[in-house]
Amino acid sequence: MVLKSKKLLLCLLIIMMMAVAVGCGDAQETTAPEGAATEWPKNLVLGSASIGGTYFVYGSGIANVIETKVGIPVGVEVTGGPNHNIQLVEIGDLDLGMVTMGPAWEAWHGKEDWTGGVKHQNMRAIFPMYQTYSQWWAEANSGINSIEDLSGKSVGVGPAGGTAGTFHPRFLELLGVEPSKQVHAGLSDAVSQQLDRLLDANSFAAGVPVGGVLEFAAQRDIQMFGIDGAARDKILTEWPFWSAAVIPAEKYDFLEQDLETVAIWNVAIACKDLPEDLVYEIVKAVMENNEMMLTAHKAAEETLVANYDANNFLYWHPGAIRYFEEIGKDIDAALYPPEYQQ
Repeated sequence: MVLKSKKLLLCLLIIMMMAVAVGCGDAQETTAPEGAATEWPKNLVLGSASIGGTYFVYGSGIANVIETKVGIPVGVEVTGGPNHNIQLVEIGDLDLGMVTMGPAWEAWHGKEDWTGGVKHQNMRAIFPMYQTYSQWWAEANSGINSIEDLSGKSVGVGPAGGTAGTFHPRFLELLGVEPSKQVHAGLSDAVSQQLDRLLDANSFAAGVPVGGVLEFAAQRDIQMFGIDGAARDKILTEWPFWSAAVIPAEKYDFLEQDLETVAIWNVAIACKDLPEDLVYEIVKAVMENNEMMLTAHKAAEETLVANYDANNFLYWHPGAIRYFEEIGKDIDAALYPPEYQQ
């Protein structure tokens, strides 16, 4: 009986070790088409952000394109946003993710406390997504009409680990704005708190339009504001990966004119260990089926080959390099990863 128990325990340990050994792109089971150079994972996991934000909706579009055109099921994971996606790709818990270039730059170089000083360089860029716009809003007639009016107010600053959650508190500090309270929360939770008047104002950073903003505007008269003038100049000097941007009035029916603010590019990333031929097919599918992406979110208007140069420091995945060079785009030699083979 003892011998059988030991054998059973040994078998269980072996099974557990095999499970742990599987990293990103589980190659144990494959759906690769006949003739593929490498084994493909049976399914993929894509890191998005909080429910109600652009990432979660846009991520469902990526998943739909990959499932329809490449033939691999994709699970869209709710995460804390770009920072969290980078961390999870780094340790192999995500196959694919979405990031903004600010957190990506910090992670790539191991800057800021959230990286722990560790250079996160297991991610590879695969295609441009869209610009993320810094958006702020309060209830109309609240007396809050600009970021400078937030001193002494309770403000939602986005989910911890997201672009807003990372940079909006920094914006406030740089500009000398001192809210009475800054709340990190997912978008739907933050909007609920604002509707219950537990927050005086809210903010988010995402492609437009944002579902949570539309939800608030459907129930309250809204005053939306961005960041412009001297405040914007100060932010762009401090963080040059942000840029001056304009949210067109037609993106929100409550806007009477275009809204000046700051924006940052988003790119999709993949674990460096995903097969080159699989990533090639993913990039090709997304870049050549923009109409499918647009059915998920209008932000996909910017998910175009022409914007591939939005990435200027991350290594490209070899599969992405193959696609972009195949259609005549030049890739900066500095962005070729060490594993690239001609």
